Amino acid sequence: MSIDLNSDLGETWRGAPTGDDEAMFALISSANIACGAHAGDAGTMGASVARAARFGVAIGAHPSYDDREHFGRRAVDLAPDVLRGQIAAQLDALRGAGADIRYVKPHGALYNRIVHDPAQAGAVAGAVVAFAEALGRPLPVLGLGGEIEAAAAERGIPFVREAFLDRGYARDGTLVPRGAPGAVLDSVAQLVERAIGLARDGEVVAVDGTRVRVDAASLCVHGDTPAAVTMAVAVRAALEREGITVRAPW
Repeated sequence: MSIDLNSDLGETWRGAPTGDDEAMFALISSANIACGAHAGDAGTMGASVARAARFGVAIGAHPSYDDREHFGRRAVDLAPDVLRGQIAAQLDALRGAGADIRYVKPHGALYNRIVHDPAQAGAVAGAVVAFAEALGRPLPVLGLGGEIEAAAAERGIPFVREAFLDRGYARDGTLVPRGAPGAVLDSVAQLVERAIGLARDGEVVAVDGTRVRVDAASLCVHGDTPAAVTMAVAVRAALEREGITVRAPW
């Protein structure tokens, strides 16, 4: 058995890093790199590309609404062509920093919006398919499912489902909004139990106790979560003890 372990990295914001990227790169198999809209800049993208090469980690683009003030965590109403242009610019920026982009994982409010919003999902998928055509190879999208999975399928884009180890789930399989009770998990033991349950059984326990089916090929530990490194160390060790290899699918 194998599963991917990913983290959102390169997220320097307001002049300071949001986590310990050096330590996290050593523990994960895929890195979702901020492309300058919600966080990061050319320097952080270049540093992330160098770390990925050093640790043998696959690079994913982590585009967002162009909303640095709110770290991309506020939903924004945009015309599809405007959003598509924002995503395209971010993919170009990361590629310009030397990244061999293997997949795309939208960030924050955009990530959650495209589960339900077909127009914005189509805009994201349109930007990805155009970029993939320029690369000359398919470019998977990593996400929760819903409208973005449908938009990807319509355009022949591979879709890879992920699950979050450090975020609370509602009974419908969506994430509990940040700021709501149970939105963020901070127990290392709970993360380890969830990781094993997802890898073995494809299930996660929602905040109301409901068992939710999540057939995920990738598990996420946010790089800016408090104790993220401690959590990632414990999760990786537990997976390996269970005979589950941590490996990128890209």
